[in-house]
Order: sequence, then structure tokens, then C-alpha cells
Amino acid sequence: MEPINDKNIQYERARKRVKEIKGFYIHALVYVLVNLFLILSTSIKYDSFETFFQQNQFWGIGLWGIGLFAHGLSVFLPNFILGKNWEEKKIRELMERNRNLKI
Repeated sequence: MEPINDKNIQYERARKRVKEIKGFYIHALVYVLVNLFLILSTSIKYDSFETFFQQNQFWGIGLWGIGLFAHGLSVFLPNFILGKNWEEKKIRELMERNRNLKI
């Protein structure tokens, strides 16, 4: 087992972050491909795109789009609002608070 050091911790955090971003990109790609297929297959079946939107079949696209948007926010927004080092600062703050309580 490797000793725990800053490089290992940074590597694991970076690996986790890349995995989150990759998951979002895969979700977005599946969203685009599936919905493109549905739109094209429905428009071919009914011979026009207008029929697709008149039948209210776009609700699935919209609701799934909201889910995709929420996924994107969960991946990209925490660092934007809380900052890159927020988690580390909060951990240090809580450790310091606990250290002061034990004395």
C-alpha cells in the first residue's frame, strides 16, 4: 500500500473529477443521439417535423433535458460557486474546531 501524501490525494481528486466530467459528456452524447433518432424516425413516419411537435412528443426531450442540465450543474457548478479549495479549507476549519474543543 502506498503512503498517503499530497500527490496521491491530488491524483485521486483529479481522477474523480475526470470521471465526473466524462460521465456528463456521455450523458449529453446519449441525449443528443437518442433524441435525434426519435425526431428523425418520427418525422419520417409522419412525413414532417411539424407533426412531431403537434403530437407533444417533445415533452420527453424537455424533461430529459432538464435532467441533463441538472447533471451539468452538479458537475460544473460546485467549483464555480464554492471555489476550487473550498473543501480543503472547510476540512481544515472543522479539524481546527474539533482540536479546540478537546483541549
